[in-house]
Amino acid sequence: MQFSQLLLRSLLLGTLTLLVSCQVTPDKRLLQYLNTEGPGKRYTGNAEEENYVSLGDAVSYVDAYHPELRGAERVGLDGTITMPELGAVHVAGMTRSEIEILLTQKYSPYFERTDITVQLQSGSGKIYWVLGEVSGEGPRPFTGDLTIFEAVLSARPTPNAANLGRVRLIRPDPRDPQVIIVNVQDMLRTGDSTYNVHVREGDIVYIPPTFLAKIGHFISAAISPLTTVISQVTQALFGLLQISNIDNLNLNRGRGRGRGNNNNNNFF
Repeated sequence: MQFSQLLLRSLLLGTLTLLVSCQVTPDKRLLQYLNTEGPGKRYTGNAEEENYVSLGDAVSYVDAYHPELRGAERVGLDGTITMPELGAVHVAGMTRSEIEILLTQKYSPYFERTDITVQLQSGSGKIYWVLGEVSGEGPRPFTGDLTIFEAVLSARPTPNAANLGRVRLIRPDPRDPQVIIVNVQDMLRTGDSTYNVHVREGDIVYIPPTFLAKIGHFISAAISPLTTVISQVTQALFGLLQISNIDNLNLNRGRGRGRGNNNNNNFF
């Protein structure tokens, strides 16, 4: 009895040791690349409160005291624009007023007085995502002042397949992610806009399928391999049939030529 208990304890201790030894410690190189705040983009902000510069945006500038100091530059992959006399200036992530202050400080050694005005023109860097039962999934340009109702209807939900009663607005974040369930169908039916929340840059709008659509997707996924095999077999049989027809045609032509030669010999 004591021997069996000792053996059982040894087995348990060995199992625990094996489990502990199998645990893999996090890779330090991996940890330094993990996202720690926001949706994961390098340059973020709330463009609806005050627009900020992201990669691909255009920055136009003009100085009221020096008309020659004017132009427009597009923000490069390194987050900089090229300015006269200054060279590369890092502006990505800054707002319009912050860029005006920065350029005024940098040009102060060159000019006694400056009054630089900056305008921003958004490129393709500011987007939100639409996924699910819609006509076209993927990123869409974020132009601001966009509600969940507008985002869903502009995505053209699939008729009889999109579940507009369980639309999800997903706001990614490594610390405080947020998922809001919105009944867009109820807005259409009652006009209640309580949950017609604003979509932000980087949000994900997901329109799930209905119950019947889920069944249809399941059946389609289940029979898809079978239909693929049938299609390949059909193509192979069709190819063999074409080869057989060509061989028969060549054989008939050969027989016809042979008969023609015999007739010519008899004639002479």
